[in-house]
Amino acid sequence: MMIVQELLTEFELIVDSMEQPRERPRDNKEQKKYFSGKKKQHTFKNQVVSMPEAKEIVDVVVGVKGPTSDISLFRKQQQKFAAEQSFQGDKAYIGGTNISTPHKKPRNGKLTAEQKEENKVFSSNRVFVEHIIRVIKIFRVASERFRLHPDTYEQVILTVCGLVRLRISSLILPGLS
Repeated sequence: MMIVQELLTEFELIVDSMEQPRERPRDNKEQKKYFSGKKKQHTFKNQVVSMPEAKEIVDVVVGVKGPTSDISLFRKQQQKFAAEQSFQGDKAYIGGTNISTPHKKPRNGKLTAEQKEENKVFSSNRVFVEHIIRVIKIFRVASERFRLHPDTYEQVILTVCGLVRLRISSLILPGLS
């Protein structure tokens, strides 16, 4: 595990989150835990960490309750990596350690032309994690409302992520080279 962490520190990993609707829980207290104010529905939240240029899915957090913020989810996930590991994220990750984010427009202000250009370059590097999320969501079970039993959610999504790894050819199968 330590060797893998050391190898990963050579790269700036890309992180992003996605929400997936789920059936409304019957229990009133339980349904409040899953209600996402952002999506106005009950959701599961997943977070994907990938290599630059979508070469590999490094880590996935699956099935967190909908209202959990991206940055708090990232802080928990970041403990799995080496302390010096660097990341790239969108504006939802502002305030995290070892994570670079785009420039945010100041209140009642504007971004300079240089900041806009930096944001453009930054987003062109970070777009690859969005492509991985798109490939995950090609599987309807990972994009539409999850209607199966909630206890199976993690197993189903991790299976989909395994299929995506095969699709992006990051998994090397013996005897096929």
